Amino acid sequence: MKTDRQHSPWLVLATLCLGFFMILLDTTIVNIAIPDMSADLNASLDQILWIVNAYVLVYAVLLITAGRLGDLYGPKQLFIVGLVVFTLASAACGFATSPSQLIAGRIVQGVGGALLTPQTLSMITVIFPAEKRGAAFGVWGAVAGVATVTGPTLGGYLVTDWGWEWIFFVNVPVGAVTIALAVAVMPNLRLNREHRLDWPGTFLASTGLFLVTYGLIEGESHHWGKVWGPVTIPMVIGAGVLILAAFFAQQYAARAREPLVPFSIFSDRNFSLMNWVVGAIAFGMFGLFLPLVLFLQSVIGLSALQAGLALAPMSLVTMCIAPFAGRAADRIGGKWILFTGLSLWSVGMGLVVWLARGDAGQWTLLPGLLVAGTGLGMTFAPLQTIAMRNIAPRMAGAASGLINTSRQLGGVIGLAAVGALLQAQLASQLRESAQANAQSVPPEFRSQFVAGFSDASTGSLHVGAGQSGVPLPPGVPEQARQAITAAAERTFHDGFTDAMRATLILPLVLLAAAALSCLFIRQDAHDRAPAAEETAAPVA
Repeated sequence: MKTDRQHSPWLVLATLCLGFFMILLDTTIVNIAIPDMSADLNASLDQILWIVNAYVLVYAVLLITAGRLGDLYGPKQLFIVGLVVFTLASAACGFATSPSQLIAGRIVQGVGGALLTPQTLSMITVIFPAEKRGAAFGVWGAVAGVATVTGPTLGGYLVTDWGWEWIFFVNVPVGAVTIALAVAVMPNLRLNREHRLDWPGTFLASTGLFLVTYGLIEGESHHWGKVWGPVTIPMVIGAGVLILAAFFAQQYAARAREPLVPFSIFSDRNFSLMNWVVGAIAFGMFGLFLPLVLFLQSVIGLSALQAGLALAPMSLVTMCIAPFAGRAADRIGGKWILFTGLSLWSVGMGLVVWLARGDAGQWTLLPGLLVAGTGLGMTFAPLQTIAMRNIAPRMAGAASGLINTSRQLGGVIGLAAVGALLQAQLASQLRESAQANAQSVPPEFRSQFVAGFSDASTGSLHVGAGQSGVPLPPGVPEQARQAITAAAERTFHDGFTDAMRATLILPLVLLAAAALSCLFIRQDAHDRAPAAEETAAPVA
């Protein structure tokens, strides 16, 4: 391994973390702006789900390829290119005037984020010796955790005081500063071997991941039936699964050459296990946040800033805990830290779901959020330490791409699955709630009232700030409008709360399963450093 310039690895780490923070922030900051974007762009729930998912979908699909591209052309080059693409796309998102324009901008953002992200872990693995990687991953993990849970708080301030466009515009100056730092301080790592890109594997992986996640996202809006002519949603998902199976078969057949996914990486049981755990964590995190943010604003009636402040204690606790968890993982290993963290997070979010009710206040969920934040702070750094400790530097790009792909694929499947389940629950819960509240509606409008909520979850449901789920039809007399509006608000609040609580059982179960999986971590992993010939000297 050769480097062209010698800088403090901690300065390089700060630059990596600044770019990584901006990328991860965009996976959750959009959630807090959903009600305002929905109202301003006149976007339905189905379009809103695509605004959220388009970024994460493209991000997840391209991460494996981007990790290998970092090995091929150098992590510094890919990091800078990703920053440029992401920064320009952020500006385009801020200027969007329709849901379709915003979705297109989010797709390009996902390309930039995917190019950047794998380079952070691979460069940390190379420039830090094995005995210091835990501390470095502790900082990286703190950034990952804080960025993910800070999104709603920062987004709430920007949306309330500046408008939803500024959740994208804020990336422009940050991106410019990070690009300048990357050019100045990041080493140009050059591996002492030639790499090539596995084009067949790239095509199969990208196509298979896209079909599976597209089917999950679009399933409910098409009633899990036809989507293109005779092609149905189950057929799309099934085709994606088959293509992914073909991808793994092709990768195994090419294992003697240089496949996109080097199977030798999975000989380390802990790395294999952490890929499942990180996917489950992302599934739970993204799956929990989307309904919760909608609940805080559309049901409780908080402003974007108030909703962000309600979630802020979770961010602060996570930020304080994560660095200590990283250092502790260096000393005693990450197994029991990670197990404890995931257990606390599962319990804390379960408490949040239990406390959620239609008459909740801004701080009703605080006890659960504090417990969840404590647990979340104990997950990021130990997980990365366990996963990457025994990975050879020459495999760092591929390993980083894989574990980040698992994270983002877990996130996009979590968003898609929870979104689909929430829509399905709303279909039944809103209808039941509408029937229960129809008695307070003038008789001549009752059937139309119930029918409106019965059809709302298939794409016409609006969840903007101050809305009641379904807009009133034209021509309603003024004397009846007040009674119908009050009944619609009760219907939406009761129906959404019941649907959300039922939906969030799924991510909670997966988080509990991830916690139990930590019991199978090989405990002595923290005592074994990589072989000397595989360990790169840190940048002085």
